[in-house]
Amino acid sequence: MTTAERRSKRTEVLEARPVNLDGFVEEWPEKGLVAMESDFDPQPSVRVEDGRIVELDGRARADFDFMDTFIADHAIDVDTAEEVNAIPSIEIARMLVDPRSSRDEVIAVGRGLTPAKILDVVKLMNVVEIMMAMQKMRARRTPANQAHSTSAKDNPIQVAADAAEGALRGFAELETTLGVVRYAPLVAIALQVGGQVGRGGVLTQCALEEATELELGMRGITAYAETISVYGTESVFVDGDDTPWSKTFLAGAYASRGIKMRFTSGTGSEVQMGNAEGRSMLYLEIRCILMARGAGVQGLQNGSISCIGVPGAVPGGIRAVAAENLIASWMDLECASGNDQSFSHSSMRRVSRALPQLLPGTDFVCSGYSGVPNADNMFAGSNFDTEDYDDWNTIQRDLQVDGGLRHVRETEILQVREKAARALQAVFAELDLPPITDAEVEAAVYAHGSGDYPDRDVLEDLKGAQSVMDRGVTGLDLVKALERSGFHDVAENLLTVLRQRVSGDLLQTSAILTADFVPLSAINDANDYGGPGSGYRLEGERWEQLKKLRHVTSAENPETEVS
Repeated sequence: MTTAERRSKRTEVLEARPVNLDGFVEEWPEKGLVAMESDFDPQPSVRVEDGRIVELDGRARADFDFMDTFIADHAIDVDTAEEVNAIPSIEIARMLVDPRSSRDEVIAVGRGLTPAKILDVVKLMNVVEIMMAMQKMRARRTPANQAHSTSAKDNPIQVAADAAEGALRGFAELETTLGVVRYAPLVAIALQVGGQVGRGGVLTQCALEEATELELGMRGITAYAETISVYGTESVFVDGDDTPWSKTFLAGAYASRGIKMRFTSGTGSEVQMGNAEGRSMLYLEIRCILMARGAGVQGLQNGSISCIGVPGAVPGGIRAVAAENLIASWMDLECASGNDQSFSHSSMRRVSRALPQLLPGTDFVCSGYSGVPNADNMFAGSNFDTEDYDDWNTIQRDLQVDGGLRHVRETEILQVREKAARALQAVFAELDLPPITDAEVEAAVYAHGSGDYPDRDVLEDLKGAQSVMDRGVTGLDLVKALERSGFHDVAENLLTVLRQRVSGDLLQTSAILTADFVPLSAINDANDYGGPGSGYRLEGERWEQLKKLRHVTSAENPETEVS
């Protein structure tokens, strides 16, 4: 064998590394396949006449597409636009990072900026500076986390048990979706019941097509919605038979019933759908963020979300993802910051993708940590799943950061899983839905994934699901069923969550509920970070919680563990 044909042993080892199974591509700016540095993005400009924006980023009003029109008319503060856009971008970038510039001051500047100006600012920031700014700019002082709770078999018992465990571990919100959409009513009920067993005050949603999702919310079977997608180009919006105005109307429909709702967007979506119109991924995402602000919606799920493979394949893509989270927070929106989609075979790379959100904290560090094994994740898998719980908890402990979760002893987990399965069994019986057997309850207590459960009669379940819709079953019916079955505490938890719909507290930016049903939002838990020694600090009782892991050796007796 010649030297040219022979391969280094080290090269063979490196070729076998998981990261080399990932996909990477060259930048192609003409098609929008570039993260945030493109010569094809417009230059910042704005001109106001008679209280109306007549030029936006080099485009005259007569040439506006409907995104330009919506942003100009509803998302930009016309009174300050010309003044703040004249501030050098480097000064604004330094305001974002400098603790001496308050969050309110930076938000006031941001209200008047155009999409291209915002891009011009964040392009000056490296990823550490983006994280420094995020620590100041997130809306809620206290970070939180959200989980997926789904089943490859759409098994409601599995969803209830995993929801209870997820709530116990610390998730503030729980989200589900389906393989078979007609299963939605049963699975949404399961998620709601299981979540309230694990911890009172957990909020739940069922991601579906918009009409059914809205109806379940109006009935009180779900508490919030977020899979309301918006896009950065007119052509992609039209492909989805939508406009900014139709999405705004939908947001108003949710708010009118006290239902928390945020839009979803993310870098790479327009490229993935073939209509980036030659703009960079981050420029288009900034248009989405401004569209959300103009619509008056309380927040945004962004961080590339299901499109993460696109920015993840180009240079600087994960930096752009961190930047889009920062911009959403800068625009004073609730930010559920991604980390909810599988994108790499590399464990190291998966963690590096999460650090820009985990370290500074966001309103929801993950907008979908998989609370089930990824094989059961019907959102196509998450960046982290149940097998990563101990690693996540250890990283929190190592770095003294709060990623929203905690270690829980197995005895407690088994108890809530059984209680959730029993509660759902009782609710199904009260509502005359297909019965849940004791064997299914037993499986739910100890199961890892859907393969550990007995199969259900799918046809009967689908008939039962349709009957929920036909009979007009509501959240109050679930409360009554729980109360009649002896699950008074779970019934009370759910009723208290439903009462929040009347108060409207959950419509505030970044709203969640504590275990005592106290709303935490940008109103009463405003981020007050102003540099070292200020803002949210992981200390006291919460820090003592996070010090605990599965295996911690006693300092006094090395032969024992204190976890």
